[in-house]
Amino acid sequence: MPLLQMLAIAATLALCLAQGAVGQTLPAPESVEIGKLGLMSTFPPTDGQRVDLSNSYKYPQLRWTMQHLRELVPTHNIRRGGAAVSALPLNLKPIGSFAFDDDKGNKTSIDAWFKSSYGDAIVVLHKGRIVYERYDNQMQPSTAHLMFSMTKSFTGLMAAQLAHDGKIDPAALVTRYVPELAGSAWGDMQVREVMDMTGGVRFREVYTDPSTEIFGYSWASGLLPRPGGYQGKTNIYDFLKTLQKEGEHGAGFTYRTVHSEVLGWIVSRATQRHWADLMSENIWQKLGMEEDAYVMVDSVGTPLQGAGLNASARDLARFGEMLRRGGEFNGQRIFDKAVLDETFVQGGDREKFKAGGMPFRPGYSYRNQWWMLHNADGAYEASGIHGQMIHINPAAEMVVVKLASHPVAGAGFTHPMTLKAWAALALAVQQ
Repeated sequence: MPLLQMLAIAATLALCLAQGAVGQTLPAPESVEIGKLGLMSTFPPTDGQRVDLSNSYKYPQLRWTMQHLRELVPTHNIRRGGAAVSALPLNLKPIGSFAFDDDKGNKTSIDAWFKSSYGDAIVVLHKGRIVYERYDNQMQPSTAHLMFSMTKSFTGLMAAQLAHDGKIDPAALVTRYVPELAGSAWGDMQVREVMDMTGGVRFREVYTDPSTEIFGYSWASGLLPRPGGYQGKTNIYDFLKTLQKEGEHGAGFTYRTVHSEVLGWIVSRATQRHWADLMSENIWQKLGMEEDAYVMVDSVGTPLQGAGLNASARDLARFGEMLRRGGEFNGQRIFDKAVLDETFVQGGDREKFKAGGMPFRPGYSYRNQWWMLHNADGAYEASGIHGQMIHINPAAEMVVVKLASHPVAGAGFTHPMTLKAWAALALAVQQ
C-alpha cells in the first residue's frame, strides 16, 4: 500500500476513533442515515454507495458497517439453539417525551437525546418489561449490531465464572495457561492483572501514526486491509507475542484491548473450547435469545474477544436483565451470584482507576472488564466506542441497551450527556 494511502487510512481512523472532538463540526444525524445516503442500495452499488474494507470505518460508511459487519469480514456464528424464545413483556410508556436538562443546562428529551447521539436502537426494561423501544437508521429488532468493546464484558464475566469454578486461578501467571506468551509483556503478569487491565504492556493507540501498535493489531486481526509488501503478523495470537512490557504490573488501570484478547485466549485454553461456542452454550441458548449473534474472526478463526461481537438490542436486554436478577433468567442459572457481587458490588480499585486518564468517568472503577459507577443506585455498564452501552441500574430496577453509530468514537465526548440521560431514564421508568 502506498504511503499516501496508508496515511489516508490513518487520518480516517483518527476521525473515527479520536477520544474527543474539540472544535469538530458533526453532521446532522438525519443527513447521514443509511437510507438517505443510499449505501449499498443498488444492484450493484455505485462507487459512491459502496462500502468495503477500504472505507468501512470512514464516516458515514461506518453507520452501515455497524449493522453489516459479517458482509465485510469472516465471522463465527453464536447459535441461539432450538429453545423457545424467552418473553420480554411489553409495558410501553411515553418515556421518549420525558424532559431533562442536558449537559449544557438546556431542556431536552429522551427522544431528542437518542436522535442527537446518532442512535440506532434503544431498549429500556423496567422490572423485566419493555417500557421504551426505538429503532432508527434502518435498524430492526432482528438486526445484529457491532458492539465493539462491549465484547470485553462478556469475555470478562466468562473468565470470572471460570475463576469461581476453580478452572482459572487469578493469582497464577498468564503463562500457566498460555506459555507462548513467556517472552511478551504477559510473561510475568498475573491473570487478575489481565482481567482488570492493570498489567503493563506497550500498546500505543496513535491513529495518525502507522508505526504504533494499534495498526499492528488492526492489520493482524483483519480490521484493516494490509499494506502492500506487508511482512507483519497475520493473526491475533502471533501479534500478542510481539508486545513488550511497559511500566509496573498492578500499579494502575490502563485500558488496552489486547488484554481482552489475552483473557479470551486463557478462557479457551482453560476450557478447550472456542469462545463463540462457549457464548452459545452458556449464554445464548440458556437465555432463550431471539436471534443468533456472531463474532468477527481473524485468518485462523480467532475471535476478536475484545471488539468483535454483534447482537440484537433485545437479546442484549435479556442479558442485562439476567445480570440485574443476580445471574438467573429464563429458568436458568447463567452466572453465580457470587461472581456478579464480586464484580458489580465490590467493583475494582477506584484509586488505581484514576491512572487510566478518564476524568469523564468520575468515581468509576473497572473489574472483570466491566465499568462500575459507584453511584447511589449501584449502577454498572458495558461500553463500546461509537456509543454502544448496556447500563444496569439495580435501584431503579432498570436495564438500558443503546446501540449507536456516532461520528466520534471515544466516550469522553459523549459520556457527560450519557450520564444525564441515565439519570433521566431512572426517573422516567419509575413514574
